[in-house]
Amino acid sequence: MIRKASLLLVGALIGGATITALSQMPVRVSGVANAAASDTYRQLNLFGDVFERVRSDYVEVPDDAALIESAINGMLSSLDPHSSYLSPKHFRDMQVQTRGEFGGLGIEVTMEDGLVKVVTPIDDTPAFKAGVMAGDLITHLDGEQIQGLTLSEAVDKMRGPINTGIELTIRRENVAEPVKLTITRDIIRIKSVRFREEGEVGYLRVTQFNEQTYDGLKDGMDEVAKKIGSDKLKGFVLDLRNNPGGLLDQAIAVSDAFLQRGEIVSTRGRNADETQRYNARSGDLANGKPVIVLINGGSASASEIVAGALQDHRRATVLGTRSFGKGSVQTIVPLGANGAIRLTTARYYTPSGVSIQAKGITPDIEVLQELPEELRASGAETKGEAGLRGHLQGEGEEQSGSQAYVPPDPKDDAQLKLALDLLNGVQVNSAFPPVGDQKAAVPN
Repeated sequence: MIRKASLLLVGALIGGATITALSQMPVRVSGVANAAASDTYRQLNLFGDVFERVRSDYVEVPDDAALIESAINGMLSSLDPHSSYLSPKHFRDMQVQTRGEFGGLGIEVTMEDGLVKVVTPIDDTPAFKAGVMAGDLITHLDGEQIQGLTLSEAVDKMRGPINTGIELTIRRENVAEPVKLTITRDIIRIKSVRFREEGEVGYLRVTQFNEQTYDGLKDGMDEVAKKIGSDKLKGFVLDLRNNPGGLLDQAIAVSDAFLQRGEIVSTRGRNADETQRYNARSGDLANGKPVIVLINGGSASASEIVAGALQDHRRATVLGTRSFGKGSVQTIVPLGANGAIRLTTARYYTPSGVSIQAKGITPDIEVLQELPEELRASGAETKGEAGLRGHLQGEGEEQSGSQAYVPPDPKDDAQLKLALDLLNGVQVNSAFPPVGDQKAAVPN
């Protein structure tokens, strides 16, 4: 099912809404509207004249389909940074991203020196069972050389229908001869939630909001509570740093996992009758245990919905640096065999009625990370929504964008360390636990 979704920023894709979300808008006809329509038709005739001139006189024969696609993209991208045209392939890729599952091998990869390098095989997947190892360099797919392909092209070749096979030729460190593995594709589920025990604290890392996120979060909370023991569990760290966002319904479900009641988020379109409010249902999966949410300059969209809801309800203390500031909702309108358009149709507001568009979520406790030498000059900061050309204007002063660095080694992670110290009672801060009587500011 295609649904309304809150778009993320940096390179990730989101779900959408049914076409009826746009097609059921009321039609208003007036003399002014007719005059405007007449003007519009004249402009469309102008476009037709330019299109025909390019087709007939350009120095080389142009691709008509590419011209039309570029024109559509130009129209949509002129609106704001998050409206765009999705070609059929990009639309399919977006659907894979939001479903969180696809037919494939089960490896996380990157590109190195023109070859595909395995970052890690995913547990209990065909690649893992076949013996693919972290650090392997994939040189050939079904005997065809990878060199010259982009990472996206190589990934497309490795994905495919389940129960179909593919041969990987691998160059492995300290192994003289190439390793050849024939692997049968299966359904791969993207793990958007990773979890572990940090002493007597449950650590939950949400990397994106896809269709698997709430279930993954619930499983993670159950697992760490079981291993630590409900009586010993001191609380949870919900890590949303560098999470670019995703599906709106999953952001609502994750927020609801910690809330007993009250508004989670509202979305407001161009017309007053388009306002929608989403409320929590009774039941707290954390059973009232303290929660600290980690955010930074890379936390956008759905991440900001969760952080804003838990912060406004004083259910969690938000720690880190200011979030990205993407406070708009995109609707995906399918165009049949021609792909889809992604159109900004609403802004979203936190439970206290605040828009974070181009402002972001301000943490209750600000903590900067110690930067490695090579990043100190840049400060490792994101531009934020306010730094994007053509962004929707925020309400009031715009100031999104902040440090977005997370150390690869948890031992160097100052934000995580402080969160754990607060939950374990090693350190104290006036913002933790949140002051309960501030809940009165939030409509319930």
